[in-house]
Amino acid sequence: MTGGQLADVLEGRVADPGWLADAVDRVARDPDAVATLFPAAGRRCGRGPLPGPDSQPGNAGWTVDDAARVLLLTALPLHGPELAAQVDALYRHGGADEKRAVLRALPLLDLGAAGVEILHDALRTNDTRLVAAAVGPCARQLGDAMWRQAVLKCVFMDIPLTAVADLDRRADGELGRMLADLAAERHAAGRSLPEDAGVLLALIGDLPGRGDPADRQDQRDGKAR
Repeated sequence: MTGGQLADVLEGRVADPGWLADAVDRVARDPDAVATLFPAAGRRCGRGPLPGPDSQPGNAGWTVDDAARVLLLTALPLHGPELAAQVDALYRHGGADEKRAVLRALPLLDLGAAGVEILHDALRTNDTRLVAAAVGPCARQLGDAMWRQAVLKCVFMDIPLTAVADLDRRADGELGRMLADLAAERHAAGRSLPEDAGVLLALIGDLPGRGDPADRQDQRDGKAR
């Protein structure tokens, strides 16, 4: 995904294209202008749905204001700590829509550790919009352990796993064990995994000794007694 792709999908969908073009130009000349232009993007550009910048998983659910705000961020003429500080401030002081746009922009920005901190913050929330955005392409910055926890959080929050980028590549036996344990816990409580999580568990494949979730729960109950 590039700024050019975003501009293409925005074509004909922005309520005030002149405002957006001027805003991008102003931010490129004066990075401090982003503080007022970034929150105004929803009102000036619109909030309608967009097709994802490409057809890959993790790019669903984009809106016009998402894409407009990402364009503003990629226009910032800043680097290193200055860029990280500006983007972090927009995230920390922004509403949910603005936070989501920052998450969308992370793959296009070189923020280093600051980008990972923003991801961690989003994954600590109970806002499905932020969690879904945080497991998109920007989640490539997450280590495997944190990424698995993020996938599990999607299952807990009933966020469709189509939101998770690189799921087919990153899903591994450890994630399978975590899902199997969750399936066992839910089975004991008379509940089941969401359908897409069950499909993922089946695709990962059985590990030696995993067995049926009900059998695993019975074994744990026996040990407890």
